[in-house]
Amino acid sequence: MAHKRPEDAVFREFLIAVLLHNEAVADRLGLQPVDVAATILLEMRGPLAVGAISEELGLPSASTTRLIDRLEKAGYARRVRGERDRRTVTVELVEGGLDDYDAACESSRRHLETVGMHYGPEQVPLLLDMFARVGQAYRAATRELRDRT
Repeated sequence: MAHKRPEDAVFREFLIAVLLHNEAVADRLGLQPVDVAATILLEMRGPLAVGAISEELGLPSASTTRLIDRLEKAGYARRVRGERDRRTVTVELVEGGLDDYDAACESSRRHLETVGMHYGPEQVPLLLDMFARVGQAYRAATRELRDRT
């Protein structure tokens, strides 16, 4: 089925490329794609409570537990018990936890730098704003989809 608007096809191609890249990175690291997302989340936000990871990724707690188990087994993250309340658990990246991820993304960084050369410095804020808004839109759409079940 052809799309009536050419921009629909361009955006869908973009989504497919990003999803396939995330899968390829996950395969290279011996992880699941959602594990890669969790690792990036921990890098961006810092240590997070298990419940916060569940909420950010929209996963049930049992799935989050298995995800953290995989990250620990692979040496990317660790659980840390609270000093005051041992029942609280946060998850943090281990030292060098993103080294393998960074290595796996070297080729994509190189290709994206080439793309970036097509835009002037004055266009960068617009592009970053667009990425931020697209991310917010997809998070909102994801919440709507999950709320319907």
